[in-house]
Amino acid sequence: MTKEELNAEEPEIIYIPDEDGNEEEFEVIMKFEVESGQFAGNLYMMVVPVETDETDEETDEVYAFRYEEDGDDLQLYTIENEEEWNEVEETFNTLVAESELGEEDK
Repeated sequence: MTKEELNAEEPEIIYIPDEDGNEEEFEVIMKFEVESGQFAGNLYMMVVPVETDETDEETDEVYAFRYEEDGDDLQLYTIENEEEWNEVEETFNTLVAESELGEEDK
């Protein structure tokens, strides 16, 4: 992921149905591919709920999904394996740290 992708001005919004079938709005904050290890080649995205006027609560919740793209179709998969989650979390934290270091150099 390039710095330009991390600093994109127009946020990518996706809609994910909840357990009741209601679509909730999420902003994609990062997409990345795990490059090594057991889960190499898998694509992941990190999303946060879009703030609505209905709630004044600020949330720090970040959700991670494995995803596959087939043309315009996007398939999301929950990460239920603890080893996979640890790999995704480590990769995400590394990318965020690299991004922050890059910002300091500007």
